[in-house]
Amino acid sequence: MKVIKGVLEEELENSLRQEKAYRKAHQAIPAGSLIKKNIKGRDYYYLVLREEGQVKFVYKGKLSKEEIKKYQENKKMRGKYRKLLSDLKKQISFLRKALRAKEIRSV
Repeated sequence: MKVIKGVLEEELENSLRQEKAYRKAHQAIPAGSLIKKNIKGRDYYYLVLREEGQVKFVYKGKLSKEEIKKYQENKKMRGKYRKLLSDLKKQISFLRKALRAKEIRSV
């Protein structure tokens, strides 16, 4: 039983380290989503983000395809890290519960 508990503790430590790395990577990605508005037949781009609980629109003007692709890639990466963090939180919760459980004794 001690072997299993040791493996679970090691996995918990690894998961906590991984969570810290994911959070750091998630915070390094610029915030906001790019939206396109068509005004009088022309396309204009705005960066939408939250600041102090309010939604802000930051005018970006006309952007090149490379810049648009960069913003879209950032949005995908933020979603990916949110999903990874969510899964990792569930795993950490499971491991902590498993380590707190009482040992089953056979009679």
